[in-house]
Amino acid sequence: MNDIPTGNPTPPQSPASGIIERAKNIILKPKETWVAIDAEPATTQSIYMPYVLILAAIGPIAQFIGGQVFGYGAFGISFHPPIGPALVSAILSYGLALATTFALALVIDGLAPNFGGQKNQVQALKVAAYSATAGWLAGIFGLIPALAVLGLLGLYGLYLLYLGLPILMKVPQDKALGYTVVVIIVAIVLFLIVGAIVASLTGPSLPGISI
Repeated sequence: MNDIPTGNPTPPQSPASGIIERAKNIILKPKETWVAIDAEPATTQSIYMPYVLILAAIGPIAQFIGGQVFGYGAFGISFHPPIGPALVSAILSYGLALATTFALALVIDGLAPNFGGQKNQVQALKVAAYSATAGWLAGIFGLIPALAVLGLLGLYGLYLLYLGLPILMKVPQDKALGYTVVVIIVAIVLFLIVGAIVASLTGPSLPGISI
């Protein structure tokens, strides 16, 4: 006679809960989480969908809403961006964030042998995507422009990058710092380029200014 299992089986994890769990773990338990990420199978599609697609949208959406509801102001002058250019800016920022993540992964992969590491595009994309978690989550402060300075908390992602590179790209620990510094410099250049592109295509419009 076969035993009949008792109790309810554990329900499969939903995509939303999976994203929350991964984001929480990479922030609170980065070393252990990087080891788990290193071992799990992945593809470019599985990394982007849904993790990157959802988290990268937090900042652009928050800034769009914050700008429309609260506006930006200083010295008694407030500026509410016209909704059209603001929406275009949010869409561009989102699309460029997705592209920048992939571009940074190519840089991480290409530089790996120079620091004693192993080339692996999927592993490099894991590093680029999951180390960006802190920055993407910090984008929520864009909902209230006055709190936008708290977005600096996203710099924690630099530490995540430093921890993840030697584990996923198999770089010797004594070369991890140099590898991290070079990747950060490239990332800064990419972000400056992205900012310049968005600013050039969606420059501020004076009619939205009110006193």
